Amino acid sequence: MDRLKKREFIVGAIMLASGLGYMTLTSQIPHVKNQYGFVDASFVPYVLSLIMCLLGILQLATARNMAASETDQEARTDQRTVFKTIALIVAYVALLEPVGFLLSTVAYLVIQFTMLTPAAKKPNLPLYALIAVLTSGITYAIFRYAFDMVLPAGIFGF
Repeated sequence: MDRLKKREFIVGAIMLASGLGYMTLTSQIPHVKNQYGFVDASFVPYVLSLIMCLLGILQLATARNMAASETDQEARTDQRTVFKTIALIVAYVALLEPVGFLLSTVAYLVIQFTMLTPAAKKPNLPLYALIAVLTSGITYAIFRYAFDMVLPAGIFGF
């Protein structure tokens, strides 16, 4: 097993183990009857733990199916993309309050989509912008009207 494939396998195993551990801890949260039925204090942690487990399984499957032709240069490119993504998330969080959820989320998504577009392919900015606007708008509406939570308004002030 080459070094990159081994590293990907380890990451998948850690993610799966973390998800299972998180699910175990979540099962210890007391269930309280409320007006929302099955949605209680443990609902979101269960969803997150299931997502973590799913991502771990997908990572393990990806590591298992990795072609031996993937080079260290491709791995370094992936590492640079990870660091750029982390920097972009930090900028997003910093701008969320002053700029607002809608505008900062649209900008974040368009930049992230562009950054994740393969170098050999031209970014489809109109499509990226459409997806970002729809996703941000739907997310804002869900939080505002379904959950009755106000997200940062920023410069829009609504």
